[in-house]
Amino acid sequence: MAVLTIHFCGEVHSLSFEPGSSVRDLLESTEFRVRSGCRGNGACGLCRVRLLSGAGGPVTRSEQFHLHERRLERGERLACQMHPLDDLTIDVLNPAAPSNWHATPEGLWRRGDIPGSDVLRELPNVRHPCGLAIDVGTTNICLSVFELPEGRWFADRWGRNPQGAWGADVLTRLSAAAASEETAQEMGEAVADAIGEALQDIAVRHGLDLRRIAWITLVGNTAMLCLFTGRNYALLLRPENWTEFIDCQPADYTSWTERWSVHPEAEMEILAPLAGFVGSDLLAGIVATGLSEGIAPALFVDVGTNSEVALWDGRTLHVTAAAGGPAFESSGDFGMPAEPGAVYRVSSIEGRLDFHLLGDDRAKGVCGSGLVDLIARLREGNILTATGNFMQKQAYAFTVGGQKMLLTKRDVDAFQRAKAAIAVGTLALCREAGIHTQELRRICVAGAFGRYLDVTSGQEVGLLPPVPPERVELVGNTALAGCADVMLSSEAAERLSRLRKLPKLINLSYYPAFDDLFLENLYLRPIKDD
Repeated sequence: MAVLTIHFCGEVHSLSFEPGSSVRDLLESTEFRVRSGCRGNGACGLCRVRLLSGAGGPVTRSEQFHLHERRLERGERLACQMHPLDDLTIDVLNPAAPSNWHATPEGLWRRGDIPGSDVLRELPNVRHPCGLAIDVGTTNICLSVFELPEGRWFADRWGRNPQGAWGADVLTRLSAAAASEETAQEMGEAVADAIGEALQDIAVRHGLDLRRIAWITLVGNTAMLCLFTGRNYALLLRPENWTEFIDCQPADYTSWTERWSVHPEAEMEILAPLAGFVGSDLLAGIVATGLSEGIAPALFVDVGTNSEVALWDGRTLHVTAAAGGPAFESSGDFGMPAEPGAVYRVSSIEGRLDFHLLGDDRAKGVCGSGLVDLIARLREGNILTATGNFMQKQAYAFTVGGQKMLLTKRDVDAFQRAKAAIAVGTLALCREAGIHTQELRRICVAGAFGRYLDVTSGQEVGLLPPVPPERVELVGNTALAGCADVMLSSEAAERLSRLRKLPKLINLSYYPAFDDLFLENLYLRPIKDD
């Protein structure tokens, strides 16, 4: 790993990176972005930086065109034209305006062209049409633009779901919407506005004419889809509907397409959820991973505020949803999603904890994977008991990069309840299929949480089944990946259609052994499948 040191608006920051990407692309997922307007091909000349130390590579023709000789002599370069192979120090001369939207961190989802794209949709008469895939998650909204019909990836963005202002978990938001039609409308419009802002960010930084967007496909968990469209959200507050299909299709899409300034004849498709809290994000994830077409038994776990679990036994797709709450994404005073500044990994070296930060040198909080590691390390050091109690004090204080943080008993309790709910979902599906967890031949862990999780830590605290770690795949945001697949490939769309005929849905609220299993899996120990 090399280090990029960044002088930005009077502050100095450092960023670890793998050689290969341009300096501009390295900055895109951080808060230290440089201005840009051309996808980083050197056409706009806006991404000016000064090279302070290190090798930035030879000056390119684009730099000679945009930067006169005196600037080049002072060390000025274009960030998009430098591909560092080793440590580099730069001063950002032309910083971008602050934004809530950033490029997706490397590896969070399967970014890139979609091979075998065969879009056969009726598209309006527009030159170089584009498609837009959107994943509306409880914590984050992610979207990606592709050039049609080739399926060539263009750009992506991710940022916070503004509905978090009405509650961190889905039930709180649903209750707020059900109590007031005005609130429900505000929540839907907040998501629509956020998507519009993300598209504007792409348009400005990548030179995209939004009128090229001719097709839009959107996925999400059922609650987010209902709150976005304003349809049938109150039904999800009644347990008898948790195994029923929930219609969240709006009568008209034109208000959104107009708001987003896309092509006036753009078509939009909201992929319908399966039933209850099992949304189209889960179905898209199964499409992206090929879960129901590979080895069996195979488990898919999308860990988040609304966690969804699927088990393919070779004949039937068993599915359920578990109310994990915000413990894995934003709970507690220092909890946060897997964003720059988050502690995402905690290791132990001779009894001393070592904290690793995601995409920033300034610690802001702890994301879900970091929380799993931290609790596992505290169990190893006998600071936490298996019941989740601290051996001495009622909290654990630690400092990361000068930032003081505190893990409280309340934080641990929230984590125990969340991981117990997921464990019960896993055990219930396995029992329904007549298998033991040790027999699972493949486990896919999805979501931003699933991109950074340490598998062994997850198994030690009872989040994941105790199988050989090599059977566990960290697959990232499969909801967005599957959404793009379905939008661009008729074969993927057909697989999604077939998937809807396979599932057997289990409502955990009515599962007879739920209470006993839940209490047993509150312990911070490996899952037991007796």
